[in-house]
Amino acid sequence: MTASLPSSLGFTFDNTFHREMDGFYVPWQAAPATHPRLVKLNRDLARQLGLAEDALDSEIGARIFSGTETPEGAAPVAQVYAGHQFGGFAPRLGDGRALLLGEVIDRDGQRRDIAFKGSGATPFSRGGDGLAALGPVLREYIIGEAMHALRIPTTRALAATTTGEWVYRERRLPGAVLTRVAASHIRVGTFEYFAARGERDQVRRLADYVIARHYPEISAEPHRYARLLEAVCERQAALVAKWMLVGFIHGVMNTDNMTLSGETIDYGPCAFMDRFDPATVFSSIDHGGRYAYGNQPGIATWNLARLADTLLPLFDGFDDTPEPAVEQATDTVKGFLDRYWRHWLTGMREKLGLERAHDDDLELARGFLEVMKKGRTDYTLVFRALADAAEGDEAPLRTHFKDATSIDSWLESWRKRLSLDDVTSEARARSMRAVNPRFIARNHRVEEALEAAVERDDYGPFETLLQVLARPFDEQPDADEYARPSPGHADTYQTFCGT
Repeated sequence: MTASLPSSLGFTFDNTFHREMDGFYVPWQAAPATHPRLVKLNRDLARQLGLAEDALDSEIGARIFSGTETPEGAAPVAQVYAGHQFGGFAPRLGDGRALLLGEVIDRDGQRRDIAFKGSGATPFSRGGDGLAALGPVLREYIIGEAMHALRIPTTRALAATTTGEWVYRERRLPGAVLTRVAASHIRVGTFEYFAARGERDQVRRLADYVIARHYPEISAEPHRYARLLEAVCERQAALVAKWMLVGFIHGVMNTDNMTLSGETIDYGPCAFMDRFDPATVFSSIDHGGRYAYGNQPGIATWNLARLADTLLPLFDGFDDTPEPAVEQATDTVKGFLDRYWRHWLTGMREKLGLERAHDDDLELARGFLEVMKKGRTDYTLVFRALADAAEGDEAPLRTHFKDATSIDSWLESWRKRLSLDDVTSEARARSMRAVNPRFIARNHRVEEALEAAVERDDYGPFETLLQVLARPFDEQPDADEYARPSPGHADTYQTFCGT
């Protein structure tokens, strides 16, 4: 339905996936909501997309962002893909509760997908209802915006809309639809679906589309499929390093949750770590700790090996003499960790206030993490307090350690290392505060916001939390309580795959 919608909403769709990639999706329509209500429009993102934010922050927006009415030019489709989930291969997954509404070009000239999540059953729902509950929708909104403010590539929420209907999980919950924006929704699992079916021509079509859309600089190169694997490895190395540097745990790093664009996607059982421990797991379904914080670089390597499996038949000379292609792909995947550590160490130097690179920097960084682990300290706050120490005030840092002397040896090494750089203490501290956030999406604060919205229809805590997280590096003295770690349940906190 489009007849009742004004034409001045700003949607200017150019749907290349729908137009060029027939066979990779099923045309589909969202299930209409009985009483849609727009509970949050991301006006900043709407403005960036060139949308009419004032017109959409209304009942009209509620109808559109619930999937009840379709704006002119949209071409809704459910995408098909496969995926390795916790190491086991599922040959047919797809958008079981999602729809790609279409693509727009934003104000920076970037192509962006607009998609629904929770908009009803599709041919890929596998017996599910295709719906989403309000709590998980708001969680994805909060975490996505927090990651964006932390300068981490991410999908973002454009809108959260309640449907006026109930969703039945362990109990009855208010239903909702998330409208998500991404560079694209093409995943490693998209390649796996067609590769597993032996459809090499479809894998090639998909690879060419991804290159044209995300890596046009390699489109004219003679070995472009090998270069595509390298380019994806590079983006994922940078992405995972950024996760690790802020203590983010994705929680469900299946291959259908790894994008070819290099964005963070699918905020299900994700969370930020409070107390530093590489073994930290929050996901209720990750019983073996496969996706623990410290395992994320290794799992990314494993996922990229699955991508390499799908691309190998496209490598030059593979049909005649496959060994060189296999060796090249293997070297590329094995090199992922080198790429990762390069990005991680660059970011860690910034967090530690090190201006120039020196050979012992990795050992210094690992030493700090070991002291933090032994001291069971809060990851975010300790790094933030280190900026005070850079200016000569070590008291805030020492308060985070039960034994204030346990950090003496490391601090002595750190001071010696700082003396090798020609920078004032004030400038160093300023630079450190610009990369070490004071505020992250603390798990207990997220839960408080979700409970207020879901149980009491009170969006005040949700709005306040979003405002604080939008400025993670600022002091914000009035928001001190949002910087504090959990008052006691951090070690038992669990997240769930609600969306």
